[in-house]
Amino acid sequence: MSGASDLKNAKLAIIGLGYVGLPLAVAFGKIRPVVGFDINAARIAELREGRDSTREVEPDQLAAAAQLTFTTDTTEIADCNIYIVTVPTPIDGHKRPDLRPLLAASETVGRVLKPGDIVIYESTVYPGATEENCVPVLERASGLHFNRDFFVGYSPERINPGDKEHRLETIVKVTSGSTPEVADKVDALYSEIVTAGTHKAPSIKVAEAAKVIENTQRDLNIALMNELAIIFNRLGIDTQDVLEAAGTKWNFLPFRPGLVGGHCIGVDPYYLTFKAQAVGYHPEVILAGRRINDGMGAYVAGRMVKEMIRKGIQINGARVLVMGLTFKENCPDLRNTKVVDVIRELEDYGMRVDVHDPWADPDEARTLYGIELVERPAMGGYDGVMVAVGHDSFGKKGAASLRCHGRRLHVLFDVKAVFAVDEADARV
Repeated sequence: MSGASDLKNAKLAIIGLGYVGLPLAVAFGKIRPVVGFDINAARIAELREGRDSTREVEPDQLAAAAQLTFTTDTTEIADCNIYIVTVPTPIDGHKRPDLRPLLAASETVGRVLKPGDIVIYESTVYPGATEENCVPVLERASGLHFNRDFFVGYSPERINPGDKEHRLETIVKVTSGSTPEVADKVDALYSEIVTAGTHKAPSIKVAEAAKVIENTQRDLNIALMNELAIIFNRLGIDTQDVLEAAGTKWNFLPFRPGLVGGHCIGVDPYYLTFKAQAVGYHPEVILAGRRINDGMGAYVAGRMVKEMIRKGIQINGARVLVMGLTFKENCPDLRNTKVVDVIRELEDYGMRVDVHDPWADPDEARTLYGIELVERPAMGGYDGVMVAVGHDSFGKKGAASLRCHGRRLHVLFDVKAVFAVDEADARV
């Protein structure tokens, strides 16, 4: 191996500068030459100005990455030796894996690939995708032969958007490579920045499988909590009270019910079920959990409607304020947010819905969902107020403050249990 064989002098290219790629580029950019590449010119422009719209990296952290440069020009990554691909892996309208961003990134890398180079994938995929789907694209675009001229690795991302405690450097990194020698090099590379340590998997498929089951496990645990919430509601029991009581046992897992969106938990299980079905197995438990979680938007909206009816509020034409649109608290990420399901369902009941979210980008909300965010919701103008996302700023305002947006007769629905049981009219 030449090129990347000299790990100390290797130059990196990070392909895709979103929630995963940018923190990675910044971490490496503090210690070695790195080129951050993205096809989004606006994204590159803001990063060059020292701004990160995802709010994952602070301006001082960007400035500290002295050896990091940004580009949309593929010729500027041609002299790199290690390429790390961190593009999204979404699902399509039929809930099937959409590998187009991943394969397009592989095509881009393949056009500049040289003998001795290493391509590392971090994007979540089903077991086998790196070698079965990405490697052929690299070979075709480069004219080189896999594991003779170039090599690949897989090191799944474990970024948790909005989490300031569990960061790239403090989460154990799983690594792997297409040969034992490359596996060692990939592991050594990440060991430069990950203080929590690394775990070298025995194969790329094992590393791929480990990643995809992490979020599948969380999805199933939350699905159980959501199903319990539906049962307890019918029994007239507050779910949060039950979970707090059960949580006094040392081995009870602290999962909570809610809307399951985002780019990981609500998407990754479909990658595993797709591959399982491709090899002739129908995964019943995983898909059952997905059905429960995918249906929570309609359930939450239905609960809101019932609470309003109990108070004698006319549903058709009612005005509702939804607080929060992002897929999780204290994070601007709008991808696959299930709050949209709640909004659409309320609108189907004939309600007029306003949405307020200080974390969300108004242009992105408009582009992705056709939703016009309300910057300053009217006081005293709503028949219902729903706290759909548990942003800290909502909790700090307090339930009484949020009730000021409601009419004399209104419902305050606390989806995320931000407030005490006696402060809201209903919780999930």
